[in-house]
Amino acid sequence: MKMPETITIDIRRRLIARWHSDLSGVEQAFPHRFPLGRPTAADLRHDYAAIHAKTVEWQDWARVRGVALEYTNRAARGGTTQAVPTHARIDSIDHAAAIVADGWPTRLTRGRERLEIVRFRFPEVADAGQIVRMVDEYHDTDFELLLTVADWFIADPSRSRLGVTPRQIPIPGVHAKWLQNHGAGVRALTGLDELGVLPNHPSRIHFTYLDPRHRTSGLRLHDSATVGDAFRPAYEPEVVVISENKDTAIYFPAIVGGISVEGQGSGGKTLAAFDWIRNAPVIVYWGDIDKEGLEILNGYRADFDRDIDTILMDVEAYDEFEHFGTNHDKRGRVIVASDPKAVDRLRASEKKLYLRLVDPQLRGHRRIEQERIPLERAAISINLIRAQITSG
Repeated sequence: MKMPETITIDIRRRLIARWHSDLSGVEQAFPHRFPLGRPTAADLRHDYAAIHAKTVEWQDWARVRGVALEYTNRAARGGTTQAVPTHARIDSIDHAAAIVADGWPTRLTRGRERLEIVRFRFPEVADAGQIVRMVDEYHDTDFELLLTVADWFIADPSRSRLGVTPRQIPIPGVHAKWLQNHGAGVRALTGLDELGVLPNHPSRIHFTYLDPRHRTSGLRLHDSATVGDAFRPAYEPEVVVISENKDTAIYFPAIVGGISVEGQGSGGKTLAAFDWIRNAPVIVYWGDIDKEGLEILNGYRADFDRDIDTILMDVEAYDEFEHFGTNHDKRGRVIVASDPKAVDRLRASEKKLYLRLVDPQLRGHRRIEQERIPLERAAISINLIRAQITSG
């Protein structure tokens, strides 16, 4: 039989997946009956006291939250029949939001208000609920700007052929990067397949030469390259170190034939566009020891479509440097336990660390920034990987 905490997680998952469809009437997510699990016949015969204790716990939980429990009669010890709870019924989406809490009642209120506005001002929109989901995290100011920009395009669709960049759209009150970051919402409201703006400028990368002979040659140490441009580095790297921290990448110790590249955040498509990076004999990723860092690593392996080595991103490194950790992210927000994502490209040691970092029972810190780890230690790890690959 499940515990109440597990059912609360199930309710949250259903909310996350279907709240917008429920609000818009496309799909009724609630009422819904959540199964509580079925105790075995052996447990009922030999350990009914434990089943009864769980039943009482469920009844207490349900009474406080106004949840109706459904029961079935099961045979217990001594031939007696006992009523055992089988399902918890959640009557409505608002009932679900009240149980889960964590900002959900406010989210539903905001969603209903925005749904009404979208339907009134853009009656041709086919799926207003999907748009409300898309703009759920918009601040009120951004939502108002979305309406203004969509009205601007609808008033004269030919404006989608102005041939300017997203930052050059001449709409009063819309700052330079707004359309660049919110184009999907504008397209959804207007029904325009394209807004006619010029594509963003090509992505660029920044990197540092690590080879000791090159570093004493008087030639430049730091370089950059643009995707699609004709470019070759000063030498074809034997080792590429991808580091998410700019300082770490710039000040990485000397490595024969090495180049350290500043990471691109959540994806590796930009770096994988350069064949001299993608095809280097040794590619090593080094990021923070946290949930996000390991998810980024998983994404890099997918984008490169090859195995990428890592340094200092396993349980052993966590145990060694945990005392340097923090429970706050880069924006100062408290890091909390969360559901794991599908990180199917992590190695076993990395997956073990990942599951530890998202575990609600974790006692240590949830984040260790890579710059807290000595660079000399990282260089030693790189050379060990290189030696293993070379000898293998």
